[in-house]
Amino acid sequence: MRKIFVLSFIFFLFRSADAQQCRFEKTNGLESATYFEAIDWYKNLDKLSTKVLVKEMGMTDAGYPLHLVLLSNDGKFDAAQWHKQNKAVILINNGIHPGEPDGIDASMMLVRDIVNNKVKLPDNVALGFIPVYNIGGCLNRNSYSRANQEGPKEYGFRGNAQNLDLNRDFTKSDSKNAKSFAQIFHLLDPDILIDNHVSDGADYQHTMTMLTTQYDKLGAGLGGWLKEKFEPQLYNSMTDKGWYMVPYVSFETASPDRGMVMFYDSPRYSSGYGALFQTIGFIPETHMLKPYKQRVLSTYAFSQTMIEKASANANELITERKKARLEVSTEKSFPLKWNVDTANYSFVTFKGYEQAYKPSDATGLNRMYYDRTKPFTKQVRFFNSFKAADIAEAPAAYIIPQGWWAVIDLFKLNGVQMQQFRKDTMLEVESYHIDDYKAMPRPYEKHHKNSSVKITAGNQKIRFLKGDYIIYLNQPANRYLVEMLEPSGDDSFFAWNFFDAVLQQKEGYSDYRWDDLAAEVLKNNPDLKTKLEEKKKADEKFAADSRAQLYFIYVNSQYYEPSHNRYPVCRLMRK
Repeated sequence: MRKIFVLSFIFFLFRSADAQQCRFEKTNGLESATYFEAIDWYKNLDKLSTKVLVKEMGMTDAGYPLHLVLLSNDGKFDAAQWHKQNKAVILINNGIHPGEPDGIDASMMLVRDIVNNKVKLPDNVALGFIPVYNIGGCLNRNSYSRANQEGPKEYGFRGNAQNLDLNRDFTKSDSKNAKSFAQIFHLLDPDILIDNHVSDGADYQHTMTMLTTQYDKLGAGLGGWLKEKFEPQLYNSMTDKGWYMVPYVSFETASPDRGMVMFYDSPRYSSGYGALFQTIGFIPETHMLKPYKQRVLSTYAFSQTMIEKASANANELITERKKARLEVSTEKSFPLKWNVDTANYSFVTFKGYEQAYKPSDATGLNRMYYDRTKPFTKQVRFFNSFKAADIAEAPAAYIIPQGWWAVIDLFKLNGVQMQQFRKDTMLEVESYHIDDYKAMPRPYEKHHKNSSVKITAGNQKIRFLKGDYIIYLNQPANRYLVEMLEPSGDDSFFAWNFFDAVLQQKEGYSDYRWDDLAAEVLKNNPDLKTKLEEKKKADEKFAADSRAQLYFIYVNSQYYEPSHNRYPVCRLMRK
């Protein structure tokens, strides 16, 4: 009798799961789930199926933890074991911009359909979902902040609880969200990362566009395999499902005849961050002006396609990624910047609308619009090759004093292997002097970012203290380390102001007191006196400025602090 009751109860539960509809379905694609509805949805599926596990992970700025939903056919949820079993691991991130909620609803339905066996989850694929990444933005629900977008009726806000754009925060990690994401990312070590978005820009016929990790960053092997084999399968499969997909459309009012340029995903972005650890990133970008129902269904189809193709190519995906990691562990140089190769391009079939002009109902002036009565299909050049620039030679090791704990904490979070000096140690190292840089006059994502960095490298003997960190470059995190620690990198820690304290001089002098000492310095240093006289002859303004001359003597004397403008991370060079 008990057995019959248990079987009946299980049957009832699965009938309930099959009948369960989310807000999106109940409103025929007009509305999107709230944050609390999404979390309750996954918790319910966890109760119904052994394939699903919902975990609370790290905290977010909004005061709620990130949830991680894990799916595996065998009901086992150890990511390290997944990799030992050669499962392709896919992490799907939703709601990074909660005004773009397509992935939130698509993922809810996909997980339910996997539980109900409507969608097959292959045995060689394991999934992780972040139901809502930007929780603070999702709770800030409104109907107006996405002025360019068709639906849903209500949605969240782009800024998080700190008003940060979380898709600019993956490396600098100003938010608790980003720190918790790093915890999830390194726990799963995904082979593929999907970060669901909605586009902005031009009007065209396509519902789904896709941004892919810049191939060159992944290396010739993994990047070449992605470009030549795996990515074409995704495009073909989406076409077979009725969604003709094109690369992310990079122009708005410009003519498509100029071509489209592959998005340059520097490490601040999710796909660029993943590439630092040889994870292939995909950013599905549904078209903002398509009905919400259409957008969500195409996002669903994209995730389904990714599961199918990851399964079919699992062995090659895993093999190529392992090769790439081994290569990174032994590489001696890394590009810090990439420039579009305008000599190399492919063609994509782009389905757009003709541009036209008419008087504006708002201003009365002439305005451009896309005429949907005049669709076109044409071959458009796609510039998807990049040339490496600003090559950094990797040292044998970086050394960072323990006082820069904000950077060290991020290294720990990102799985960097480090050692600490057991005693004070004098070493000859290469150090950088920051000769010049430009800081943004207005804040960008909470920072006045540094750029156009000019440095001078020189060898010095420096005493490091017990507890300072030495980081050898013989590990999978090599690319991450070089791109974060070389000051001229686009998204380096120096670029994001982590080391700005060294740019401020801490000690000084009073002119009347220093004047006497300066005379002593010149008396004991004839070479400096010669340099001073030469500069006075070459520069009339300098020759008439006593304060400038005193400062010149000061910065060229033993009294000047050696740490001013000296980049604090030193390089132990290869022998």
